[in-house]
This record gives sequence, structure tokens and C-alpha cells, in this order.
Amino acid sequence: MPRLKYASVLRFLVILGLFCLSVQIMLSASNGIIDRDGEELMNSNDTSEQVLALVPPELHKYLTVHSKNATANATERASPKNVSDIRRAIQRHNDAQIIYNEDIFGPVQNDTIIIAIQVHTRLTYLRHLIVSLAQARDIDRTLLVFSHDYYDEEINALVRSIDFTKVMQIFYPYSIQTHPYEFPGVDPNDCPRDARLEQAKKLKCNNALHPDLHGHYREAKYTQTKHHWWWKANRIFNQLQCTAGHTGMVVFLEEDHYVADDFIHMLHLLRATADKSCPQCEILCLGTYLKTYQYHTTADKVEITPWHSSMHNMGMVFNRTVWNNIMQLQEQFCAYDDYNWDYSLLHLSQNRPGREKFRVILCKGPRVFHIGECGIHHKKSNCNASTVISKVQKLLQNAKSHMFPSRVTATITAGGAKHNKKLTKGNGGWGDIRDQELCTNMTKVGRQMRRYINYA
Repeated sequence: MPRLKYASVLRFLVILGLFCLSVQIMLSASNGIIDRDGEELMNSNDTSEQVLALVPPELHKYLTVHSKNATANATERASPKNVSDIRRAIQRHNDAQIIYNEDIFGPVQNDTIIIAIQVHTRLTYLRHLIVSLAQARDIDRTLLVFSHDYYDEEINALVRSIDFTKVMQIFYPYSIQTHPYEFPGVDPNDCPRDARLEQAKKLKCNNALHPDLHGHYREAKYTQTKHHWWWKANRIFNQLQCTAGHTGMVVFLEEDHYVADDFIHMLHLLRATADKSCPQCEILCLGTYLKTYQYHTTADKVEITPWHSSMHNMGMVFNRTVWNNIMQLQEQFCAYDDYNWDYSLLHLSQNRPGREKFRVILCKGPRVFHIGECGIHHKKSNCNASTVISKVQKLLQNAKSHMFPSRVTATITAGGAKHNKKLTKGNGGWGDIRDQELCTNMTKVGRQMRRYINYA
């Protein structure tokens, strides 16, 4: 082959190779973007402008994202290198029981509304939950308790920047982050999820004799949520000094919830209506999973019905009396083979000796919304936090004239077939005896003395 022709062919092959490589890189980058959590997309796309437009300027500070931390916004963050330091920090903060802004808004009273927020790592959702809370009427009379299962300085700084009410942070001490290579995290000798019983016996892996009811072995990322919820409730009702005599309402929220500005107003109306029309109602509920919303007909309507976990677990509210009833059946909660805390409560509700199932009074027009399109149970490839948040913002803006009703009308229903269907078995994921024992032991931790310590 002539030298000139050979050089031309070689040049063509090099260019073709570079082109193919660039295409591959672009496709990989594109797939990477598709697989990211919605909060990263939220921080990088233009649609966040429409969200900001509906947020008061003075609250933009809670939405500020620093560029140096842009790579730290993924749903599953890498654990800090020094686990021992994280454990010590968690211990210090849990011992101190500091209530921020108490000097401004006064001490916690026995009837103070406590808003318990379960936090993982989805920072963008948490930012918008805080923005929604900041706009709620009478929020300055509440105590926000942020319960974390991941210790992160950026999240901590955001929470401690809240200046509109009292704030406390508590840290779940048995997390995957603090136990990365041992139970309750992932022990190297844990049985593979899909190992068969005989295979697990030959491997002599941990708890080989106790798979769940579906034949699977534990997955720490799923069991942690139920553990965290149970620990958080025990911590608030049984262990904090500021709640020793608390008899008021505790509202249970999660980091990917969003509240209407009249949610506290509605909470009081629900409580008053329950006292009058449904003394046996043990649970109040501020959120429902509706596909469409008709606030012009439902904003002042409430429903009394049997409680069901998948329908009435968002913005759920109860007090110490109800918690004590749950505690009487704590062994059933901890032994029930279901990794979901809400289905475990449903199991208790349906199996209370000599008592009826939990009854709930709920808002027909919800005041708590789920904005988490991405997360542990939601793996949408096109999840975009700002799209859902914007829809909720506009929905509430359009319903503004129907909010803050002076009174509500209650309807009593027997519930549908799903409400009343008896649970025959759980969803699994909770067959490991270690999980059951950890759950049970959480109720045995006593109330700790509150210490005022200024940690640098």
C-alpha cells in the first residue's frame, strides 16, 4: 500500500476511534444524569427558577446550594472516613439534648406540638420541607425534632440555621453509617439476600437459619427505616427530658414531605372534632395520597374511618396515650416480619386483644404532601424534585381562599375493602433475629439527663 494512502487510512481510523470514544463518554454521562437523584437535577436545571418564584425572598436562604458541595447531594452519600469521630459526635449531641432558639421562643410546654421529622440524606427535599414549615401559621409555637440516621455537616448546618421556631436534633446511633461493616450495617459474613436455606447453612453465614417469610435474608438499607422510626418514637416519648411530662400531639413527618400553611390550624380542628364526634379516634392524619385535589369542596371536610397504613401514614399524629397503647404490644411490633414500620403498626391495630382497630380522623383536602419522587422506594429514572414541588406550590396557591376554615364537617365511613382486609402475613425483610432483638432493646433505654454543653 502506498505510504500516502496508508497514512490516510490510519488517520481515518484514529478519527473514527476518537469519535466512538466521545460518543461512549457522552452516553455514559447521559446515563449518569438519568440515574442521579432528583435533587441533583434540581440543583442544575432551569425549572428550579419556577420554584423559587413561589418562595418568599426571605426564605431563599434555606434553598441556597453552595457549589463546593454540589457533588455531595446524591441520595446515597459516601460515609465519612472516620466512623469513630461520627459516633462520638452523635453521642455528644444526643447527651446534650440542646434545644436551639429556646431563648427566643420559650421552653417546651407539656402541650407544645412536637413535629418529628425523619431525615436521611435527601437534602433538596429537606430544604423545601423547611421552607413550607417556615410559612405555616403558629409554627413559632412548636418544637421541630429532626431525627437523623446520617450525620452530615451540611444537613446539620441547614437545620441549625432555622430561626422561626424551636429546634432539636437527635441522631439514630445504630445506623449503617456508624456500623458500616457490622450489624446493624452490612456484616461481611451476612447471608446473601437470595441465598437458599441449604446454601446459607453451608456458607455458615450469619443467621442462616432465619430467612424472612419469603426465604430472603436481611438488607440493612431496608431494615434501617423501621429501626429508625421505632427509635425516634421511643426517644421522643420515653427518653428526652423536655418531653418527660408531655401530653400534647406529636406530628410525624419525613424529609420529603411538604406542608400547607394552615396545617397547624387544621390539626387543632381535627383534634376538636375528634374529641366531640370520635373520642375513640386515636390517630389524626393530615395527608392523603390523592391523585386529584378539589379544595373548593374538600378543604373543610374531614373523614372518620378505620386506619390503614398505606393510606394514613403521612402527617400522622398521636399523643402519649396512644403511644402507651402501642408500647403494650411492642413485642408484636418488633417480631412482625415486615420491614415497614407502618405495616407493623397495622398488624398491631388488627390484633389488639379486646380492642377495635385504630380509627383515624383525616383531612379530605390534604395539608401534607409527598414530594419525594426519588428515594429508597422510588427509583424513577426521570425523577425531578422541582417538578413535583412546583405542582404542590401552585396547588396550594390556587387553594388559598379555601384554607383556614372556621369549622369542619365530619363524615363517618366504614372504609373500603382495602381498609378492612385482614393482614395474613407481612412483607418480609424482618426475619433476622438480630433485627428483632435490636428493636426490642430500644424500648429499654431510660430517660437521659439533659446537659447543656457548648460543643465547638
